[in-house]
Amino acid sequence: MSRGVHRRRRIIDLLQAPEIGANVTVTGWVKTARFSKNVSFAHIMDGSTPKTVQVVFKAELAESMKAELGVGSAVRVQGTWVASKGGKQDVEVLADDVEIVGSSDASEYPLQRKRTSMEHLRTIAHLRPRTNTHQAVFRVRNRLAWEIHRYFQERGFLWMHTPIITGSDAEGAGEVFPLANAPEFFGHPAFLTVSGQLEVECFAQSHCDVYTFGPTFRAENSNTPRHAAEFWMIEPEMAFATLDDVIAMAEEFLKFVVGNTHEALADDFAFFDQRIDKGVFGAVKEALSQPFARVTYREAQEILAASGRDFEYPIGFGTSMQAEHERFLAEEHFGRPVFVTNYPREQKPFYMLLDDDEQTVACTDLLVPRVGELLGGSAREHRLDKLDSQFVFTDTDPAHLWWYRDLRRFGSTPHGGFGLGFERLVLWVTGMKNIRDVLPFPRTPGNAEF
Repeated sequence: MSRGVHRRRRIIDLLQAPEIGANVTVTGWVKTARFSKNVSFAHIMDGSTPKTVQVVFKAELAESMKAELGVGSAVRVQGTWVASKGGKQDVEVLADDVEIVGSSDASEYPLQRKRTSMEHLRTIAHLRPRTNTHQAVFRVRNRLAWEIHRYFQERGFLWMHTPIITGSDAEGAGEVFPLANAPEFFGHPAFLTVSGQLEVECFAQSHCDVYTFGPTFRAENSNTPRHAAEFWMIEPEMAFATLDDVIAMAEEFLKFVVGNTHEALADDFAFFDQRIDKGVFGAVKEALSQPFARVTYREAQEILAASGRDFEYPIGFGTSMQAEHERFLAEEHFGRPVFVTNYPREQKPFYMLLDDDEQTVACTDLLVPRVGELLGGSAREHRLDKLDSQFVFTDTDPAHLWWYRDLRRFGSTPHGGFGLGFERLVLWVTGMKNIRDVLPFPRTPGNAEF
């Protein structure tokens, strides 16, 4: 007969239903500890909630713990739930026994400083998940991911695992990580994927509604707060769909995912509101409470021209929309998220549906306050002759995309989807300023140590 496995109770569960007088076991890490003549206690966290459990030591236990119980120590505490005599918590644990599962020398523990910069924390990425900020960031990141899957799964989308190693550069920008031994191993060049879109399109032509959610890679030597070499992308694709369908889904998707995450993690968003970016919770909630705006690229350029602003980068039809333009539109002109559609053909990849004027393509970028571009999507070019003309126009070699052309030969349908950078979504909802601080182990130029 097999022995049962004893599972600890998470702090979040203990705090939700405390039973005064009950015997409890708390496991976690020492956040703070204080030993004095009158009272000795420690605060224990386990990552399940921003709240800690206060553990009070009886005099004889405090004496034995004082020299051993350092901040950062991993502990298992057994004791009794009692009403707290302090004003900061309703209940606390009166400890009967404390086991130091993993000791920590407080004099050397890197998180002892009261104020530690985000830049410094990036150098100790293995320990920064214990800080209040990163505890909250990664709970939000987890919940957003869960809600993303929930949104698609409840609507009949199938999750497709597209390859990380690929022979195609979906964006055509050439900013790919080549695999050194690929020609010998595969017989042709191969790269780390920049997008799963082309592959997931295959499944849209067999299963209608599909999505991929996984890591992607760009070898762009950029040190901006919005770019990383490794990041995660959400890429749904729908058969028998138009650009209007893509835009409608994108708006519904964001309102569902962020709204549910707000509701589930109220304490964490209160932290971001108070400590990271005052008012971020209300600003995002307000943005989600109203319809998103929508303008064409031409209309957006006219708005920029009429603004009277002296922008650093040029404006006008044919110019690239820069972050300063995107933020002006979303933050100041519209004051809410805005879909900008129908960009010039030369600014976008080969796979986007060519408009009737053959000057623009049926695409959209969603711009949001503070972040700028959050997602990009389009109707895909499903007509073989137009796709071939797009290959020529964008100087894309179709030789390695023969299978993509085949999709247009055998039962092609109008279809479309979008790509959303997961970390930019985390930045938007939390108010964090740098993509490096919402990735578990950021990969940026000169940084792949952990």
